[in-house]
Amino acid sequence: MLKIENLHAGSEGHEILKGLSLTVPLGQVHALMGPNGAGKSTLSYVLAGHPSYQVTQGKIEWQGKDLLALAPEARAAAGVFLAFQYPVEIAGVTVMNFLNTALNAQRRARGEKPLDVISMAKFLRQRAQSMQLDEAILKRPLNVGFSGGEKKRNEVLQMAVLEPSLCVLDETDSGLDIDALRIVADGVNAMRSKDRAMLIITHYQRLLDYIRPDHVHVLQKGRIIRTGDASLVAELEEKGYGDMHAP
Repeated sequence: MLKIENLHAGSEGHEILKGLSLTVPLGQVHALMGPNGAGKSTLSYVLAGHPSYQVTQGKIEWQGKDLLALAPEARAAAGVFLAFQYPVEIAGVTVMNFLNTALNAQRRARGEKPLDVISMAKFLRQRAQSMQLDEAILKRPLNVGFSGGEKKRNEVLQMAVLEPSLCVLDETDSGLDIDALRIVADGVNAMRSKDRAMLIITHYQRLLDYIRPDHVHVLQKGRIIRTGDASLVAELEEKGYGDMHAP
């Protein structure tokens, strides 16, 4: 279970999250929605341990562990995964090398034997095929020259390879056409499990038409002001964030 209590956090002395509390149990998919500047991406970076964001108050627990006490790599080993809104390009590092290094690092952290080269290549090809990605993408530099859809599908591929227990998707639908959106949504839905929690950050209903959330939260000015079921998404589409208030 992800448990966030009274979280205050920001960057460069500017407080962005102002008392955010949120619980996401294993087996559930929660959607976090809100206007620009509400603090959605800040929350995702804080969960992942981005060094540019500082927590000044509150606590975050993941599976009973104090997440804030863990370095970013230790959080990843504990099962935390962030799909970025703007995936970074890494020239000179192929997708296969990146995934090979990441997966075997996690296996070592869990006390498991690393996969050999042949087993890893077979495993990665299978995962790429499941995401309807051409196997040739594994030989390309990470995200270099990728279309928006390829970058987001590659993020979900990373999630499928690493099999994290906490998946945070920061505006994964950004820049996707309808076909890419469906492929990404199918990949996310395939990851739904009783042993996994998901937090999907988005502005729009269209992604949530394909990934049906168990609960929806509305974030404004650094705090969650409303929580409801999937019907809350339709209310947001109709009224917008400006008319959204705590009941």
